[in-house]
Amino acid sequence: MRDFMVKRRREPDEILKKLKSLSHPEALAGMGRFGINTKKAYGISIPELRRMAREIGKDHVAALKLWESGFHEARILAGMIDDPGKVSDRQMEKWVKDFDSWDVCDQVCSNLFDKTEVAYQKAIDWSGRSEEFVKRAGFVLMAALAVHDKDRKDRDFEKLLPVIKKESGDARNFVRKAVNWALRQIGKRSHRLNEISIETAREIQKMDSKAARWIASDALRELTSEAVQKRLSR
Repeated sequence: MRDFMVKRRREPDEILKKLKSLSHPEALAGMGRFGINTKKAYGISIPELRRMAREIGKDHVAALKLWESGFHEARILAGMIDDPGKVSDRQMEKWVKDFDSWDVCDQVCSNLFDKTEVAYQKAIDWSGRSEEFVKRAGFVLMAALAVHDKDRKDRDFEKLLPVIKKESGDARNFVRKAVNWALRQIGKRSHRLNEISIETAREIQKMDSKAARWIASDALRELTSEAVQKRLSR
């Protein structure tokens, strides 16, 4: 990484060449076991990609070109270096349809999309879509906003809870885990949201759905825990 330490503008081809040089083929099998699509992957760790992102800095044009390469790590890196202020609605819709792995979805949503002006609306819109990773993206955005958007009012998150309840019957693994994640993160944001999220989880628990019962039980375990209650009471 020494040749990348001096910050200067990096051409996309140079970045892609660097990514290829950092490849760890032996890591691909492990990634595959975690449900990550390794069809066009190098096996580069997230910490390594973050180091590269810090040295590159924000570069919207490079991000777009990295995304078009189709390489797994290039797309994660694109989400790290893109400028949220320059991200268009059209770009978000194109990228979300390209999601083919849960980690690309999660990294792009929590590093980039959640910082755009339309993040909240996209969370609602995408949560109702049928495509597995688009739907996951909607709930990942909810979770990311609950953690990162410190200025947003609690009432906005309260409005998301009926959406979470409505979609909690989706049994697809990558969807149900994201629904659970959104419910837990909203429920840890404030004492008021904790109470409402627990109430929502108990309603979900009564649904005739194995996925819904798992989502609710797992969320209740954390939201009612001593550690969470103690933190919220402070």
